[in-house]
Amino acid sequence: MRSATTTAFSLLVYFLLVAFSLGNNKNGSIDDDCNMIMWRIGAIFDPTTRVGKEQKVAMEIAVDEFNSRNSKCSELVINFAYSHAPAASLANYLVNKKQVHAILGPLTHQEAALFSDFGDEAYKGIPIISLSPAVSYSTILPTEPPSLIQMSSDVNSQMQCFAALIGYFKWRKVIAFYEISNSFSNMDVGLITHLSDSLKVVDSSIEHHLAFPPLSSLSSSKSFIQEELVKLRTKNVKVFVLIQCSLDFGLVLFEMANEMGMMGKDYVWIISDNMASLLDSVEPSALLNMQGVIGFKANVNEKNDSFGEFNVKFRRKYRSEYPEEDGYPSPSSYALKAYDATWATGKAMQKLSKSNSSELMKSILLSDFEGLSGKVNFKNGKLYRNQTYRIINVFGKSYREVSFWTPEFGFSDLVESNEMKMRIENGLGWALGSILWPGGKQTVPKGWTIGGVDKPLKIGVPAGGVFNQFVTIKFNQERNETLISGFSVHVFEAVVRQLPYYLPYVLVPFYGTYDDMVVGVSNKSLDAAVGDTEIMPYRYELAEFSQPYIDSGLVMVVTERPRLKKAHFIVIKAFKLKLWILLAVMSMSTGAVIWLNEYVSDNPDFSGSFPQLIGSMLWFSVTVLSFSQLGCNNKSFIIRYLVNLQFKPENIKEISSFSDYPKAFEKGEISAAFFEAPHAKVFLAKNCKGYTKSGPVYKLGGFGFVFPKGSPLVVDISEAVLKVTQSGEINQLEEQMLISSNCSSPSAEEQGPGLGPELFSGPLLISGVICGIVLLISIARFVRKYWLYISSIIANNAKPALRWASLVLTRCYTRIVRPRSVKDSNTVIEQRPNAQQNVEITEVF
Repeated sequence: MRSATTTAFSLLVYFLLVAFSLGNNKNGSIDDDCNMIMWRIGAIFDPTTRVGKEQKVAMEIAVDEFNSRNSKCSELVINFAYSHAPAASLANYLVNKKQVHAILGPLTHQEAALFSDFGDEAYKGIPIISLSPAVSYSTILPTEPPSLIQMSSDVNSQMQCFAALIGYFKWRKVIAFYEISNSFSNMDVGLITHLSDSLKVVDSSIEHHLAFPPLSSLSSSKSFIQEELVKLRTKNVKVFVLIQCSLDFGLVLFEMANEMGMMGKDYVWIISDNMASLLDSVEPSALLNMQGVIGFKANVNEKNDSFGEFNVKFRRKYRSEYPEEDGYPSPSSYALKAYDATWATGKAMQKLSKSNSSELMKSILLSDFEGLSGKVNFKNGKLYRNQTYRIINVFGKSYREVSFWTPEFGFSDLVESNEMKMRIENGLGWALGSILWPGGKQTVPKGWTIGGVDKPLKIGVPAGGVFNQFVTIKFNQERNETLISGFSVHVFEAVVRQLPYYLPYVLVPFYGTYDDMVVGVSNKSLDAAVGDTEIMPYRYELAEFSQPYIDSGLVMVVTERPRLKKAHFIVIKAFKLKLWILLAVMSMSTGAVIWLNEYVSDNPDFSGSFPQLIGSMLWFSVTVLSFSQLGCNNKSFIIRYLVNLQFKPENIKEISSFSDYPKAFEKGEISAAFFEAPHAKVFLAKNCKGYTKSGPVYKLGGFGFVFPKGSPLVVDISEAVLKVTQSGEINQLEEQMLISSNCSSPSAEEQGPGLGPELFSGPLLISGVICGIVLLISIARFVRKYWLYISSIIANNAKPALRWASLVLTRCYTRIVRPRSVKDSNTVIEQRPNAQQNVEITEVF
């Protein structure tokens, strides 16, 4: 019975095999004339890294699937090579020893060129599919690799994604560092260059960069990384960009950073795809050291059936080959690209009937299929698609996706339907979801600190300014505190409220000139300066200024007088008539004295005809009136500015307080005053009658806030100033605090037209006394010089002079004394005989 059963089972198996064979012959899958072709792929990987292990497992799965799904006329075989030798050497080994037809692995552009140089002529056309990120070099390599195909996206897209994140949050300075790879190339150094170029587009820059040696080369990796982090912790910049690293290096780095307190508030950490794509396989305990980290990873469609089937196979095979590995064996984008590269090579080989390197190269470049990592097709030897990145934020025991980014559209929302489609919205504010930053804060870190520790900024304000409407300093004795306010202070407070982060600061009075305060900012004794500080070129050499919050210029203010009907004679009303007469007399007298003094000294310029004499006197009279003085703030730059404009220093009077200006005008000490335009507004608002602006306005830089050179605050404060200006808040503060002041000066009409001589009594008296003394001296010199001539004239003309004097005295007597005597004598004569009267009358006449 048992024998019959066995026989029946054998027959059943035989008939089944025959039926299966007939079925295959009917479909034409097996041809007796088919020549079996064995295609060999050489694969290079690093067994010490997570990426290398994932790539090996993915390529093995791809080869198994390809051989099981395709014709038996061709077979795909993969040969692996791994060591710490340069990849070009390993490629040469695979070609010469294993006779591979194509090479897959992390070969860079330079390594592929090197392989082409020392390889045999027969192997130079062998296709090389690089799984290393492509780099666009600005210089041409000595030997261009003729058969290099880039399976990975260009590294520039990663640098642009870094820049997009940094620009989005307006961080102006960053610190970049990376782990040196084992590849024989200068791609590591090129990463800094590419990142720097991308950051320039968003007005940011690299403050400091650092290269770490490979983790495997360090005997005490934790100690070495800790020492380097101590140096970085002292930097003011707190935005750290991890451009390139292995997963193991990144985990040690964040472990040390967390222990050193560098994962707290104000810190920012950004990781790239080569670490972010591997976070799915990291244990949750390790992610606790990375709380608040942001980064980006290549986007893949994890919802299609092909990915699900591959994921199951990958997990099973990875656990089988690497049972010692911790964490979850989830495939990263690096595994998916290795899988797609293997399939692209296999498909291309399947189309050929014999081994031919050039034909195989062309066949691979014609690939066009939907792979696990995305669309697979090539253009100019590179993968023809722009990589989409998922923006992630490490939170809790995992991470969450907050946005997507592409080079074409920037941040956006990604919608999945039959295929991936991009939905672009207007604006970027919605594009990034809420982010939990290091320290558990949702407020965007400012990315820098002053002095490397959390302390408020020490901001100086001018304590001795003439116009306290801009900065007012008062001391409250009851509270024992200094109160600082004013227009400039209120504007700064409004500006700080516009910043996207909290800015702690304290205002401290600065006793000194404005230039000294700028120097204080320059030498770091002050972190910044707030006040009515004019932006000047020589100050800009010492420090940086924000966008001006109020326009400025140099204007001249003079006393205002009633207008005449005829403007041509407005100068006449400058003084009253009495003063004009007094000035004319004094001027003519002074001119005459000067002429006489010079004439006695035989000055040839003071000799000539009578008209020339009069002209000289009038000229000196005019020059006497040409002297005047200008008033300006003694602590500002105006004195230096006026001297540069060819004003004489002796004609500039320094004014130390606001109230001194009107007094100087009233006393005649100054005839004009120079102000910065905002100060002139305050002065004219306070003294609204009797003064006016006159002459041209010399354009200046405006009032700005002062910061040290290279301060990351400058750009943020400038942008905030523009926002406050556009909102109209500065105009409102100007109306309330500067322009709407109570008027205290009397009007020009109340003072009367013109200045009287009373204001000039002192100077005129002194001038008169001096002029009189000089006149007496000049007369004495004149008499001494011409004494002989004068004495001869007196001697020769003495008798005629005496006769003339006697005649004058006689006539005066007859006109004044004689009439009275005649009247008295007439009375006596009338009482005498007529003959006697006639005799006396004759005697009288």
